[in-house]
Amino acid sequence: MDAAAEREFTQFVAARSMVLLRVAVVLTGDRHRAEDLVQGALAKLAARWHKVDEPEAYVRRIIYHDHARWWRRRSARSELLGATVPERPEADRAADAVRRLDLSSALRLLGPRQRTVLVLRYLEDLPEAEVAAIMGCSVGTVRSQAHRALARLRTLVPELDERSADDVEELRR
Repeated sequence: MDAAAEREFTQFVAARSMVLLRVAVVLTGDRHRAEDLVQGALAKLAARWHKVDEPEAYVRRIIYHDHARWWRRRSARSELLGATVPERPEADRAADAVRRLDLSSALRLLGPRQRTVLVLRYLEDLPEAEVAAIMGCSVGTVRSQAHRALARLRTLVPELDERSADDVEELRR
């Protein structure tokens, strides 16, 4: 990579890495796994930097695909994960913390496609057509996956029906 390309790549990483990490944390439910996912995606992007027209779309697609691949491999093993304690307590109201944990646990119960659709549609606020392009599926598939995922979340965490707008805002923070 020449000096100009390296400078462009470094600027991209500095500007977008925190946003990518936030998305990966929501997607994986684990900050350490998310950091590994983003680091691997950025390494793949660096190797092809001079060939990529849309670096953000490229790295996001890598993140979503690598996470789905990891999730499939993990689910093929017979591990059972228990509830985890947050690494650092947040200075937040107790009800909000409980709701956030409930939502986080419920998101982990969704499949990778459904979780990806929710992250792209509601956290990233992307239009259905763009989500379909990133995931390599039809707009109808995005709609049906989003519908099923939201229905499953409402079943798992009934409080979401009452405060769904607040939950989306909570995820964005």
